[in-house]
Amino acid sequence: MNYDILISFALATSVLAISPGPDNVYVLVQSISNGKSYGLATVCGLITGCIVHTTLLAFGVSAVISANENLFFGIKLLGACYLLFLAYKVFKSDAAISLNSDVIPKKSLKQLFVQGFFMNVLNPKVMIFFLAFFPGFLFSETMSTVIQFYILGGIFMLVSFLVFSSIALLAGKIKTFTLNHKNSGLVLKWLQIVVFVGIAVFILT
Repeated sequence: MNYDILISFALATSVLAISPGPDNVYVLVQSISNGKSYGLATVCGLITGCIVHTTLLAFGVSAVISANENLFFGIKLLGACYLLFLAYKVFKSDAAISLNSDVIPKKSLKQLFVQGFFMNVLNPKVMIFFLAFFPGFLFSETMSTVIQFYILGGIFMLVSFLVFSSIALLAGKIKTFTLNHKNSGLVLKWLQIVVFVGIAVFILT
């Protein structure tokens, strides 16, 4: 078992979770608008949805690996290209972080959990991202690939939960910081680009 790969995976996941995206910005806005508990309910729904994607990935890609190693390399190559495409999209995007909370409707904790779950499960981009991200971090030549994908999924969910929960709990301070530091969005933007490109290179090499 290669623990360095697992550590690299956890670090990459933490940077991506911190970087502004639809999910963590939504958590932040919910927390600012309705309170920390509502942000945490959204977080729990989003993270629970990752179980579905991890399961589909584990059994689907594991079958591909068993059938054809060249096809698996093709998946990793496409994954690297997709990550480079994401880096390009981030590069072309606006670095500003929008925290408009004036039009966020009030929902119950259960409604936010369910909404977070389906936001994740029904988003095809999440499945594509998992497919691009996970295969390059398989860490053992002897352990079942299904188990490895579940371990990676567990690490991804744990790290994302810790980061997203921190965003919900520190929503007020984060909002103040982003308003007072206009370059914070630009720094996070370039950090995200570096991570996407770095992972793509890691997968290819």
